[in-house]
Amino acid sequence: MKLAVTQENLTRALSIVGRVAQSKTSLPVLNNILLRAENNQLLLAATNLEIAITEYIGAKVQQEGAITIPARLLSDYIANLPKGTVTLDLDKHKLHITTDNYRSTVNGVAADEFPELPKIDDPIVLKIAAADIKKAITQTVLTASHDETRPILTGVYIHSHENSLYMAATDGYRLSEKKVTSVEDDIAAIVPVQTLQDVARVLPDDCDEIEILLGAEQIRFRMNDIEITSRLIEGVFPDYRQLIPKSTEISFQSDKEDLTRISKIASLFARESGGSITIKADSLAGTVSVHSLASQVGENTSEIKTSPSGDGQVTLNSRYLIEALGVIDESEISFGFSGKLAPCVIRASNNATYTHIIMPLKS
Repeated sequence: MKLAVTQENLTRALSIVGRVAQSKTSLPVLNNILLRAENNQLLLAATNLEIAITEYIGAKVQQEGAITIPARLLSDYIANLPKGTVTLDLDKHKLHITTDNYRSTVNGVAADEFPELPKIDDPIVLKIAAADIKKAITQTVLTASHDETRPILTGVYIHSHENSLYMAATDGYRLSEKKVTSVEDDIAAIVPVQTLQDVARVLPDDCDEIEILLGAEQIRFRMNDIEITSRLIEGVFPDYRQLIPKSTEISFQSDKEDLTRISKIASLFARESGGSITIKADSLAGTVSVHSLASQVGENTSEIKTSPSGDGQVTLNSRYLIEALGVIDESEISFGFSGKLAPCVIRASNNATYTHIIMPLKS
């Protein structure tokens, strides 16, 4: 293998692919990145057997070949080189890396020892606007569970319902659902959160459309020259729609920034009480207030002017509310609840494609 590639392109590709390579594994070759030169392209690939990331970059290939190289060493070394052309020359299992005033030799491992990159047979193929997928990921991954004893809830449920594609996640305390696009196929897949976070992380700025290939056990996201392939989480996702109230007894509209501000202020006084804050709607006064109490510090009440449809109060985890407001782009939100123990429903006032549910705390 012998080729020339720009330092800038190689550094960027290594930063995208290299994060998947594990530092602690019983299979040492998983610490490595696969380099394969073919057809005037350089393939970079890494896997931890759950997720695989590949990227092709342009290169002047004089001789085709393949080798695996320690990911961290190669990434750090190339990143510290000056901009310009880097030559990679493979001699048996030694990769010679040269540029103007820098020469290094890195010992590699034969490409034959690298796990075979996953294949998806007879996939369902979806093409979705990149911006829509990225927004849906941002709005759903935050409510997925971190409890590994309930693996089904540690992923995001991508599924079809009434000819629309949805993404949903819940940890039992909150739930988020995003309507993404129209579909004709029947789809049901639970995708690990880490996979979706990697998709959002590596999505190129010039990528307008993501191609999704969905198989029985794996899913692949194609973004220009980058591919992420992941195992799906086995199991049946709970019927979460029964948790979304069809209506609420009390509701109000609010400027998102105003509600976020008073919630953040209240959260400062709620640190002793597990972050609990109380939202109170007063239809006669035309206000919604957020109250918090800390016996050692003091208490806080802030309010905003609005027009609640009824009177009542509910106690929530302040972090859950602040995070929910943070992933809504629209400037005005709708907040609804039906008493102290019923789920709270948060949506954008003029956009029903995203629903966020927070379960109350027992006050």
